[in-house]
Formats: sequence, C-alpha cells, structure tokens
Amino acid sequence: MTGSAGPQLATAVGAGPTQADWAAAEALVRALPPTGRVLLICHVNPDGDALGSMLGFGLGLRQLGVPHLQATFPGPPEVPEPFRGMPGLDLLVPASAADPDPDLVICFDAASESRLGELVGRLSSAGAALVLDHHASNTGFGTVNLVDPAAAATSVVAEHLLARLGVVVDRAIAECLYVALTTDTGSFRFEATTPAVHQLAARLLATGISPGDISRRVFDTRPFGAVRLFGEVLGRARLEPAEADGRGLVWTFATLDDLARHDQRPYVLEALIDSVRCTAEADVSCVLKQTTPGEWAVSMRSKGAVDVSRVAVELGGGGHRFAAGFTGRGTVEQVVEAIRGQLDAALIRAGD
Repeated sequence: MTGSAGPQLATAVGAGPTQADWAAAEALVRALPPTGRVLLICHVNPDGDALGSMLGFGLGLRQLGVPHLQATFPGPPEVPEPFRGMPGLDLLVPASAADPDPDLVICFDAASESRLGELVGRLSSAGAALVLDHHASNTGFGTVNLVDPAAAATSVVAEHLLARLGVVVDRAIAECLYVALTTDTGSFRFEATTPAVHQLAARLLATGISPGDISRRVFDTRPFGAVRLFGEVLGRARLEPAEADGRGLVWTFATLDDLARHDQRPYVLEALIDSVRCTAEADVSCVLKQTTPGEWAVSMRSKGAVDVSRVAVELGGGGHRFAAGFTGRGTVEQVVEAIRGQLDAALIRAGD
C-alpha cells in the first residue's frame, strides 16, 4: 500500500465527510495486507473521547483480524485514573515503542498535527494516514479525513466507520465508545446532544454495559487531595464582567506547585472547567493549567455569545464553538491578556 500523509482525498472540513471520503476510509482498512501493521494515535493528554474512540476502534480492528495493532499517544505513557478500567488498554504502548513505519496510521480526536507531539513523524513514514475527528478547526492533515464538525464526539465518527466495516459492537467496544460519548457531551448536557446521540447511546447500552458504573468511575470519583486542590484553585478565580463586550470572562489557574502540594496528578484538573463555567455573570470561562515553567494548557468554554474556537485558533489551538483550548506561554497574566485581546473578535454576531 502506498500513499503520503498529504490531504489528497480531503474535502472541506466544514462540510463533513462525503460518501467518497467514507468509501476511501473503508478501502484503506480493507486494503491492509495479511501482515498489515496499524498504529492508532490520539492527541496529547488524552481525554475520554480520544482514548475511548481509539481503543474502541482498535478492538473493532482486532475483531476484523488485523494482526498487528498498537495504540499510543504523545507524552508520558500515563492513562488518567478515570479511564484505567476501560477495555482495550492492552493495545497501548509508549510513544517510544510505537511502530516507526506502519502500513496505516489512524489518528483520533486530533485537530492538527501539532497535537500528535513526537509521533507526528509517523504521518509521513506510514503507508497512509486516516484522520477521525469532529473539530471544526481540523486542518485536514491525513491522506483521508473523516472530520464531522456536526458530530458530538469523535466516537460518533468511529462508530459509523466500524459499522461500514461490518464490526459487531460488543460490550467491550461499546464501553469505550460510551465513555467517549458521555465525556464529550458532558453526560448529554451540551448543545451537540441530538436525537441521534441518544440513539447511539441506546445502541451501546443495549450491549449490557453499566452506565452507573461508568459514570461513577469517570465523573464521580476523585481523590480527597483533588477536592482540596479544587477549593484552593477556585478560591483564586477572577470575574471580569466587562470583557467580551460585556458578556463577561471568568478564569482561574493551577500551577505545578499546586499539584505537588496536594500530591495530585495533572489529569485531575480536567474537570475543573466544569466548576468555573457555571458562573452566571460570564459567557466565557477559562482554566490555565501549568504544564512546564512558563507553559500552560488552556481550556475555554462559552455559553454561546463567543465562539471560543476562534480565540483558540488565533492563539495556536483549536476546538469547537462552545469548547476549545490552546497552549499558552508566558506568565498567567500574559496568557489571560492574550485571551482578552481575542474575545471581541470572536463575538458571535447576528447572522453568523
């Protein structure tokens, strides 16, 4: 099998995949040789959708008899605690052990090559690259791109391709996809939750998975140290009601020293944005999470007046209209000032 990682078969990302795109993606998988080697990659600091989509799809490929499968992500090979009970974890290898020249690379939930970190070179060394994603800001970096901005989660795209390939979604695959779906829809609370999303959830639940157990593990369990950490970080939150042309901005930050003081791992901070975004006086909420001295992973949310994906793209990141992120550099105040500078331009005007 031959090919390059350029977007040879890509269509406009905003339009979503065409039937030709779906057929091309299916053909890439079916064209694998008997000794085919597939490398699955999701984005750095993987969340539930990234891991769930990747592992669920990997289990589907295993069901199809693909002989050599690896799954990985850039950065430290540490699976966040809420996801350590998911099926398919045996597929995971550290980035350093990932196949250097697989026949096919499949990327999950990554809007750009930069989200693949040290694994980005696999796009050019592989026979072909297939991208599954739902971010409107996706740059179309694969040989074939299945990018559906209307999908509530990348798992929606993954499930559709599995169906085209004839995979029977069993309990293990269903649990992975359900974790992905529930995390990216905020337990079915976000705007992308459509009737089709609930229909997919119903099909997954029909396999016998336990939504209660999954919810407790993923959403409702955290160490006491994390509870104390949240209290401290929320205590320094700042409300700026005049920002975003009077729609309001609320933000806070967490440092590496905060994590060390409470003996917590970085993953616990992923849920912090949900406690900040409920602020009634602000349309936009932000949490800055220090990753190294002078560098911050920034999570942004909007209630609808501001398209935070526009802010994130201008600052080197990406995402959705209501949820986006980027990597900020400098001091806390410098990163927040950069956000302030983009908010007015990102206001959603009538007719947008």
